[in-house]
Amino acid sequence: MIVDCAIYRHGHRTEGPEDLSDALAEARAAGGFVWIGLHEPSEREFDLVTREFGLHPLAVEDALKAHQRPKLEVYDDSLFLVLKPVVYEPRSDTVSAGEVMIFIGDCFVVTVRHGEGAPLATVRRRLEEEPELLDKGPTAVLYAIADATVDHYLEVATELQTDLDELEAEVFQPETGGSRTIASRIYTFKRQVLEFRRATGPLALPLSRLAGNGPVGGGVPFVHDKARPFFRDVGDHLTRVNESVEALDRLVSDILSAHLAQMSVRQNDDMRKISAWAAMAAVPTMIAGIYGMNFEHMPELHWTWSYPGVIALMAVLEVLLYRLFKRRGWL
Repeated sequence: MIVDCAIYRHGHRTEGPEDLSDALAEARAAGGFVWIGLHEPSEREFDLVTREFGLHPLAVEDALKAHQRPKLEVYDDSLFLVLKPVVYEPRSDTVSAGEVMIFIGDCFVVTVRHGEGAPLATVRRRLEEEPELLDKGPTAVLYAIADATVDHYLEVATELQTDLDELEAEVFQPETGGSRTIASRIYTFKRQVLEFRRATGPLALPLSRLAGNGPVGGGVPFVHDKARPFFRDVGDHLTRVNESVEALDRLVSDILSAHLAQMSVRQNDDMRKISAWAAMAAVPTMIAGIYGMNFEHMPELHWTWSYPGVIALMAVLEVLLYRLFKRRGWL
């Protein structure tokens, strides 16, 4: 469905006509641009936009089906950028990613949103409060959406770092560090980091092209050369995010290894305790087994103090073994 449609002249908003063809013609005649926002459109709803703006069928297919990696595609009449905004749920400590597809032409912007968390409404309001920036045309819209998306990445990275610090402290607590649920929580957190990485990692190359960095950065149409430093700034922020994600991934792997090592140490301690108690039980069992063989000729069988002597011997040996194992930390 079409969420919003407006024509912008000299950085100020004017409501566009209902007919998209008339809106595009009016924007071209006035030297402005038209910005159409859609939310999870159907194929029939998007067909009208496709015809009026001459969007490439491959880009249209990507915009309708979603589930795309962040990428930048250049076509004859438009520029197509895919972003994946990320939402952090503090109650469940989970990360979910939506999608924003942006079509940029000479005098139009078409944004297609899938899922939640896309900052389009906030970006539109902020741009309408800054006419001097909005007057730069579709490039300003492209920059503002990319900047808002990457800035939110930084906030999500901070939240994940806080969660990881809490998880790390719990792993190394003597009371809860050996809990069987810790491993599943660590693995779940690793999945959240992976979901975050899928949104941030592939975006580096598109922003590099928009910023004009390297041999692949030149000649991106529909983007003003003066805007490249701004995209370079967004790229720098994204680099910080990717470095944070890499650090999170390494640290959560180290925490999982430390947890498994703790579990192994605890199991070894348990085995040593079991072995110590088994050794202590084996001594009286051996003595009782020897004197339980019922041979006729055995020492001390007819001695009056045989029974108390054997019991005393067992007790003394048990005390000696207990002190020995206790001194070595087995008990």
